[in-house]
Amino acid sequence: MTFWVCRTCAVEHATRPEVCAICADERQWVPASGQVWASLDELAAEGRKVEATELEPNLYGFEAVPHVGIGQQSKLVRTPQGALLWDPLGYVDDDAVERVRELAGPAGVVAIAASHPHMFGVQVEWSHRLGGVPVLVSEADAGWLGRRDDVVELWTGEREVLPGVVLSQPGGHFPGSAVAHWAAGADGLGVLLSGDTIFANPDRVSVSFMRSYPNRIPLSGAVVQRVAEHVARRPFDRLYNNFLGIVPTDATAVVRRSAERHAAWVRGDFDHLT
Repeated sequence: MTFWVCRTCAVEHATRPEVCAICADERQWVPASGQVWASLDELAAEGRKVEATELEPNLYGFEAVPHVGIGQQSKLVRTPQGALLWDPLGYVDDDAVERVRELAGPAGVVAIAASHPHMFGVQVEWSHRLGGVPVLVSEADAGWLGRRDDVVELWTGEREVLPGVVLSQPGGHFPGSAVAHWAAGADGLGVLLSGDTIFANPDRVSVSFMRSYPNRIPLSGAVVQRVAEHVARRPFDRLYNNFLGIVPTDATAVVRRSAERHAAWVRGDFDHLT
C-alpha cells in the first residue's frame, strides 16, 4: 500500500492532503516554502538508515539518519514478557525491523505507542512489519490520525502494556498526551519516558512544559502542576524525553521543582527580575 509521509513532522497519511493538519496546528509549523510529502521509498532512496543505541540495560534508542521530520529518538523497552516500541520513527526499513526484533528479545514487540500526535511517525507501517502488533492511540487524540488501520486500538486513562510498564495520560501538550512508566528501569528505581509532555532541559536538572515548543506557547501553571502530580504517583529516578534529553537522577523531585518554578513565573512571582 502506498502512503505518504509529511516531511516536516514525519507522520504517515493514507492520502496526500494539501496541507498536513498536524503541522498546520498552532503547536507545529508548515515550512514557508510549502507542504512537502514523500513516500517511504523516496526516503529510503535518500540513503537513510536507523541507528540503535543502548541507553541503559533493557532500554534502547533508535534514530533515523539523516533524520526524518521532527527527528525524534524512539525508545524500545525490553522486559521478559516482551517489548514496547515508544514514539515510533517516521521511517522504517527491513534492517531497522530486524534490529528491533533482535533487541526486543524472544517475546518480541507487543505494542507500539506514541506520546502524542507529533510522534505518531509511521506507526501503522511499523506494526505491519512487526506482525500486526497493536498501535495504542490516546482516544482524546484519535482525530489527528492520518492513517487508520485495524491495528490501531484507542485507549484512555491507564494501560499496563507489560508487567511494570504502564501508560497513562497526564495531558498538557495535547489532551491525550501520554507517558510510559517503567518500574524496573534505573536499576529498579523507575524510569519515565515522557515524550515532550515533560521535556528534559540541557542542564539535566530541570524540565519544561509547553503547549508548543517550536512556537513558544506555554501551559498554565495549574496544568503544569497537574501534570507533575500525575506522574509523581509512581516513583522514577530517571527521565528520558523524545530526543536525547535526560534527567539522570532524582527526576521525580526535578519535575516537581520545575513545575513549581513554571507556575511561579507565569503567576508573576518573579516579575521584579524582568
